[in-house]
Amino acid sequence: QVQLVESGGGLVQPGGSLRLSCAASLSIFGIYTMGWYRQAPGKQRELVARITGDGRTNYADSVKGRFTISRDNVKNTVYLQMNSLKAEDTAIYYCNGELGARGYWGQGTQVTVSS
Repeated sequence: QVQLVESGGGLVQPGGSLRLSCAASLSIFGIYTMGWYRQAPGKQRELVARITGDGRTNYADSVKGRFTISRDNVKNTVYLQMNSLKAEDTAIYYCNGELGARGYWGQGTQVTVSS
């Protein structure tokens, strides 16, 4: 059974940092494209960042320069380092793994940016 388990969310002040982790029980993790998405109240789920198996990355314009996605193919884990957080980054953050037509989601972790 495939599982993606996120951790690292929480409450942080504006300008602060958080590091999200997603541990994946995916067979041959290294060939999956992994991503972080987020969904704020009343809004659609949106892509935050993605990383391919060979390390190519892409980011939403709103997080470029502030967020960094990375992966450890030995630990089967993908990370999202979030710096200079803003109130508008408040959302539930979801981990995603995709390979061709197959896609898997984690249960999400809440990130709240507030003073």
